[in-house]
Amino acid sequence: MRLGPDHSRPEFSTFAWASMLFAAGIGTDVMFYSVVEPVTQYMAPPSGEPGTVGAAREATVWTLFHYGVTGWAMYAVMGLALAYFAYRQNLPLAVRSALYPIFGKRIDGALGHAVDTAAVLGTVFGVATSLGIGVVFLNVGLNQAFDVPVGNGAQIALAVLAVTMAAVSATTGVDRGIRFLSQLNVVLALGLAAWVLVTGRTTFILNAVVTNVGDFVRTFPAKTMETFAFVDNDEWMSLWTLFFWAWWIAWASFVGLFLARISRGRTIRQFVAGTMVIPFTYIVMWISIFGNAALDRVRGGDDAFAAQAQEFDGSGFFTLLEEYPASGFLIVLAIFIGLLFYVTSADSGALVMGNLSSRLRSVQDDAAPWMRIVWAAITGLLTIAMLVVGGITALQYATIIFAVPFAFVLVLVMWGLHKALRVEARRADSAVHHLPTMLSARAATESRGAWRARLARALNFVDVQDATDHLEQVVAPALREVAADMEARGLAVVVTSGGERPAAPLDGDGPALPWCELRTEDPEHPFVYRVVVTESAVPTYGGRMIGDRDRYARLEVHLDGGGQDYDVMGFTENQVIHDCLDQYEQHLAFLRMA
Repeated sequence: MRLGPDHSRPEFSTFAWASMLFAAGIGTDVMFYSVVEPVTQYMAPPSGEPGTVGAAREATVWTLFHYGVTGWAMYAVMGLALAYFAYRQNLPLAVRSALYPIFGKRIDGALGHAVDTAAVLGTVFGVATSLGIGVVFLNVGLNQAFDVPVGNGAQIALAVLAVTMAAVSATTGVDRGIRFLSQLNVVLALGLAAWVLVTGRTTFILNAVVTNVGDFVRTFPAKTMETFAFVDNDEWMSLWTLFFWAWWIAWASFVGLFLARISRGRTIRQFVAGTMVIPFTYIVMWISIFGNAALDRVRGGDDAFAAQAQEFDGSGFFTLLEEYPASGFLIVLAIFIGLLFYVTSADSGALVMGNLSSRLRSVQDDAAPWMRIVWAAITGLLTIAMLVVGGITALQYATIIFAVPFAFVLVLVMWGLHKALRVEARRADSAVHHLPTMLSARAATESRGAWRARLARALNFVDVQDATDHLEQVVAPALREVAADMEARGLAVVVTSGGERPAAPLDGDGPALPWCELRTEDPEHPFVYRVVVTESAVPTYGGRMIGDRDRYARLEVHLDGGGQDYDVMGFTENQVIHDCLDQYEQHLAFLRMA
């Protein structure tokens, strides 16, 4: 099932989509923690003896666990729910829409405002945490590369610079600014990791990657349920696992809405597989390369590096790069990559928070540029304030506090999505059960020789004007005749037509073309039979085009779920009526199964 009408297709290429997937969901913090956490967990593990082989194996796996599939599952659930309800059910692209199956139209009142407010608060503090870590990280990198002093002054300047870049990127929209920066970021980050892999202890790192993945798969259930009930580890849990879970929850609405925004037209299978596999593959690659390289240096006896890597300022990452060829260039490149990560997180956050706090005309519209600039500025100011007050630790605890309300919303979102997909399953079942009668209209014949007319119709490639004439002279009268009989039997039904695109589920791209539809007035599950003039490429046979033109017009049938990919051009009034009734009988079968 597609996240959009049945006939919709993805807006972005797979590479652009994958780039934006993890550029939004992964920030500068993954560079920060790729050295800080493995070394810290090795020197001060939550349980067991520090400095042992077991501690080394566990150190990187804990980092993978905190950045792994659990967090991306939260993103996937939220993004899937938002995309489904926005593009499939034509509700606003907002968190409240995911609660429609539970609360109905009450989401338009105080309840919906409260949900969206919780999402905005969680987003702004979650993004501020990432940006705060990024500012400190970049400041340390600039200090090592250019002797820029480490302190509030430089960090405020970095925050202002990055927020300005984010505002410019956010106002250029997803198609240009965010997509370009995301793709550039991916290429540069992969290049940096490849350099460290190739010029370092390649065999050791590759072996360690395999070991890390195996340990992660083996211990994932145990780590998921680990509460350290028999060890006094409250502080460790607060600063690591609980903080990361709160951080993921705080980012869930932001990243989920952004993932929904870029995933229209993809199937649920593509969306879930992409969000669960693509970013995690990158995380495994990055953390295993840099984390194991750092552990190798510590286990080699570099105690000074071990102490530096545990400092929560990211200096260990840049110190690690100093032992590789072209280290000066690598440090500058790492600073630039970190800045791009910072900007892509900030501009995506500004776009999402602007959308959540605006009334948009359609799900394909974004908030006004000034609104995105305001939210980018608010995030930057909050980041600066939190850094001045208490640094990264203050950001961590603020994230935990503001993520708690949204944790309950996330559970409701899962419930609402489950209820909605059960309805889709019943709709699919009704179509299967009704399939034997679905060809009655297209096979309906009035005479023995009608098959010749059917063949002529299949090979008659008409232009838009011919299709429009057939729509007005045959299809529209047939639908009015069906509507009149339905009304006589007590059903509320209306037939409308026009030359502009009707409401979704039609795609909004391309020129407006004529259409005509029959719709029952059911507030929850209306029956929609819409015939739309579309254009398509003329089929080829054996490499040769059929007909004397390269494009032709079709009269495609659309239901409430989107285009059904068949053409009624050339149907008689009787055949159109039968086709409409075929679809209506399937709709009745769906209602009976509900």
